[in-house]
Amino acid sequence: MSAQEIGEKLVAFCRKGQNMESVETLYADDVVSVEAMDPPGGERTTKGKEAVKGKNTWWMENHEVHEASVDGPFPHGDDRFAVVFRYDVTFKPEKKRMKMEEVGVFTVKEGKVAKEEFFYGM
Repeated sequence: MSAQEIGEKLVAFCRKGQNMESVETLYADDVVSVEAMDPPGGERTTKGKEAVKGKNTWWMENHEVHEASVDGPFPHGDDRFAVVFRYDVTFKPEKKRMKMEEVGVFTVKEGKVAKEEFFYGM
């Protein structure tokens, strides 16, 4: 699959709330995920599909999603695309509601997402 095709599938999964399915089907086993900063109790860089799935599980378990939207993909050459994510969530441990916006930049190699990088402000 091309980067554009993978981006379209990833966005479709996310719009349905099937983020874990996107990781399972579109990501390389040795994918690298990089956050803009260290998340609470975690590290900025996560390596491997299983670890990325664990990161996603933590996020889903710790956030109540009130509203979510996904825009894109926005292609960049043959091997990258960006996606804009917007969330209205409550961080359950602190009962803190917040609106979040982030840009994910995805790099594709050999038909799979090899790297994802997230850009956001806090």
